[in-house]
Amino acid sequence: MTTLDNHRASALPEPENGDGPARGGTVEYVLDHLRNGVLQGRYAPGQRLIEADLTRDLRVSRGPLREAFRRLSAEGILEIVPHRGALVRRLTLREMKELFQIRLGLETLAARLAAEAMADPETKAQFEREIETIWDEHPRPPGAEYIDENHQFHDAVVAASGNEQLLKLTRQLRLPVLMYQLAGTLKTENIAASLAEHRAIARAILAGDAKLAEEHVRDHLQRALGVAHAMPHRVFAR
Repeated sequence: MTTLDNHRASALPEPENGDGPARGGTVEYVLDHLRNGVLQGRYAPGQRLIEADLTRDLRVSRGPLREAFRRLSAEGILEIVPHRGALVRRLTLREMKELFQIRLGLETLAARLAAEAMADPETKAQFEREIETIWDEHPRPPGAEYIDENHQFHDAVVAASGNEQLLKLTRQLRLPVLMYQLAGTLKTENIAASLAEHRAIARAILAGDAKLAEEHVRDHLQRALGVAHAMPHRVFAR
């Protein structure tokens, strides 16, 4: 948060009924509200976000709201359109396919490098710590928690590769907006299949089997692409 945003946030009165943001946390409050709103379907892909409505409903000023818009635009969740304002970003089916193709090449490389890196005990121990939640077999419902866990696993694989540029590239291409775009149509069985694939990838990496790790990542992303491709056409921009 910038100094200006801190000043604006601290200048806001505390809500008398306890609802709304606490001082110093206004931008984060707006970010959480908007992210969850997109995820839960309150704000649909392609929808314009009206500043006047949000400042009234969230009881915040325009400064923190616009900073939240800027951050979410940088994350790929919103897009700022001249003379229209902030819209929930909506990928086309073609964009989704192209991004998956790029991820496929980068993440299979990352898996191979990560498997080779398991010869180093410290790297292996760090990887085991970062992926420990995948071994918990309790069902995950569609939502922000699963999206975060999914991102953390893929980040852990790439981080274990030791290639910092690869990590930067994959983070840019991990399709945050697509995950939010598809969240409303994901099913519990899709998530269960994804988690099982994460475990297979992890086992291959931990065993130092670079070829098998690559194969599992390729199968995982191709299945995910198939799930996304089977979504209703209304999910995607034209």
